[in-house]
Amino acid sequence: MPEMTLFGWFHTVVGIVAILSGIKTLYRDKVIGIEATSAKIYLGCTLVAAVTALMIYKRGAFGPAHALAVLTLLALAVGMIAAKTNIFGKLSPYIQAVSFSGTFLFHMVPAITDGLMRLPVGDPVVKVFTDPFLQGFHLAFLLIYIIGSAWQVMWLRKQSD
Repeated sequence: MPEMTLFGWFHTVVGIVAILSGIKTLYRDKVIGIEATSAKIYLGCTLVAAVTALMIYKRGAFGPAHALAVLTLLALAVGMIAAKTNIFGKLSPYIQAVSFSGTFLFHMVPAITDGLMRLPVGDPVVKVFTDPFLQGFHLAFLLIYIIGSAWQVMWLRKQSD
């Protein structure tokens, strides 16, 4: 892995702030909305992290992390449309929850990948993207997202009853 630049550190710190505020928001509110301060911090930092990810080219070309950044921006846009309009009708709160929770998944995949490919310094846990250990983490995060989103939908349905 190449050395981290100052810009890379900025991107990483913003991403960590997003993840921590997202955890706080999900723990407290069960879904990521747009009203709570921690949710606003999460969404703002997620936007900045996605935009800055599009400017980082460690390998010289558009890669998987860039694709996740684009997906994050799309999920943020869909979630905000669902939160601020009634375009999706009764599905709006569900689409907002699934979209914003999707951004959390899109944070975790590159975060764990980069962490395991950089640490410990000099002898990282993972050396290639195809490492089964890393793929296991990716699968686990996907399953947590699917289960968590299903739980959020059920929780929102109970709230509307």
